[in-house]
Amino acid sequence: MKYSIAEAARAARRLTTCATAAVLAVMVGTSGLQAQERDKVTIGYAVSKSGPNAGGADMTVTPNYELWVEEVNAAGGLKLPDGRQLPIEVIAYDDRSSAEEVVRAVERLATQDEVDFILPPWGTGFNLAVAPLMAKFGYPHLAGAAVTDKASDFVKRWDSSFWFMGGSADYVNALTEILIAEREAGRINDKIAMISVADGFGIDLVKAARPSFEGAGFDVSYDKTFPPETSDFATIVNEASNSGADSFVAFSYPPHTFGLTKQAKVASYNPPVFYLGVGAGFPVYPKIAGGSVEGVMSLGGIDPDNELNTAYRAKHEDVVGRAPDYWGSVLIYASLQMLGQAVERVGLDKAAVAGELSTGTFSTVLGAETRLENNQLRAINWVGQWQDGQFVAVSAQGGDGKAAVKLPKPAWE
Repeated sequence: MKYSIAEAARAARRLTTCATAAVLAVMVGTSGLQAQERDKVTIGYAVSKSGPNAGGADMTVTPNYELWVEEVNAAGGLKLPDGRQLPIEVIAYDDRSSAEEVVRAVERLATQDEVDFILPPWGTGFNLAVAPLMAKFGYPHLAGAAVTDKASDFVKRWDSSFWFMGGSADYVNALTEILIAEREAGRINDKIAMISVADGFGIDLVKAARPSFEGAGFDVSYDKTFPPETSDFATIVNEASNSGADSFVAFSYPPHTFGLTKQAKVASYNPPVFYLGVGAGFPVYPKIAGGSVEGVMSLGGIDPDNELNTAYRAKHEDVVGRAPDYWGSVLIYASLQMLGQAVERVGLDKAAVAGELSTGTFSTVLGAETRLENNQLRAINWVGQWQDGQFVAVSAQGGDGKAAVKLPKPAWE
């Protein structure tokens, strides 16, 4: 049979179309098969398992990662929109309390391990260090252990970043309100002795504290910044004691918080207001303080009448073998619950998950209607105090899930 040139051309086009369709069919079939054959979800993280940050990470971050993974896997795995459930496989690295190491580890998780999601490290400075990488590789960044007033700026820069601990000004302004009320009641003078660790956390908080205190008419009579590796606080405590201030405020990490407590007891330094940084809300703190914790203040605190929080704390203690802290632990766990519910609604696409986290409403240990505002959690307790063996959220007058602050602080036992 003979064909014209036009007929030959049409035949060639038909063959090409059929061949293309066949290739596409194979590709779609292969893709669908791969999706069906997926048997797990990989989640990676780098946290401080050694070095000075290990204590904080081991208290607030790592146990909640392990608790959540164990709970999800025990229930059959992460739920997907199509009804399937996939178990979580974890890839974890020790950042050795090094900012350079945490950056390398996150990059490895993204480029070599190619995990589905990356959970954040512990600490403000480390979360700021990895934020650009998380955005670069498209991972939702659930910064649950980072305090920064620049969260709104970071959200504009990295719209897949989420900040769960509030800003420095929030914590400082809540403390300032308490100090104003105590000064008006005649229980403290107008002087404050303030120290801060020279790291992201301390730097951010002290920048907010200076204008807040001074704007309220307080005299910051002692203002000292110390290196993160500081372990001897004898000089600092003596200088703060000699400053004449009734209020001592330290924006410190756990090793410093513990060291300051021990040195204050040795020196019998017992100002009416004794406010410390991270670590004062750890369950281990009463042992560090030799049982003498009544009246000590810090960031965070819980509402002991919150049944959801009470149930979470009991589950944490049962599974992990010890109680969570009284500040960041519940925020970390809530962020993971939100991640799981976002995956159930939109699947494993990272951009879709980030979008759902931004706009969705979730049921968490914080409440049945937990939501973010501009990628930030705002329903947070800002000031806590040890009262009758518990670290409770406080305000000047109490109310709305908070106890009334009790000052002056009793003498060390």
